[in-house]
Amino acid sequence: MPVDDILLNTEEKMQKSEEVVVAELAGVRTGKASPALVENINIEAYEGSSMRLKELAAITTPEMRTLVIQPWDASTIHAIEKGIQAANLGLNPSVDGKLIRISLPDLSKERRQEMVKSARKLAEDGRVSIRHVRREAIETLKAEQKASDITEDDLSHGEKEVQKLTDAYVKKVEEHLSAKEEDILTV
Repeated sequence: MPVDDILLNTEEKMQKSEEVVVAELAGVRTGKASPALVENINIEAYEGSSMRLKELAAITTPEMRTLVIQPWDASTIHAIEKGIQAANLGLNPSVDGKLIRISLPDLSKERRQEMVKSARKLAEDGRVSIRHVRREAIETLKAEQKASDITEDDLSHGEKEVQKLTDAYVKKVEEHLSAKEEDILTV
């Protein structure tokens, strides 16, 4: 496999790792209401089948500290309420006719610190994933060189490029984490 193909494949995998971190960080609670906070909660909706909340309802934020969930099937409203309570996010849903309203309370300083810790763990998982992709790419490059498909110079160049990609994606994860920490700590 040519070095360019290995590098392209590596960059795609690192980009996917970054996207996962961004999606997971979106689910970490800040002081503001965001549909991302609840959209991936699993709900036991129909006879033992589990679905994500965003597949069962429209989620909106009419006000800065309020989430409104409008199920497409009104019969799922109590299952959604139970699922949100079971998710342990510190949210208290209230059924209002065919809607569920969630008012987000102010976060205490301790709760904010817990959220920051959680965000840091998600970012670290992302960095580990990116480093894992780097290791795979370097192993592939070495295998190609051992099989005489690429030269020593190609191997050396490929390893440097893989390291550059790794550094760039780890930096992106750090930037996402910094932005999230700032969101969480902003009162």
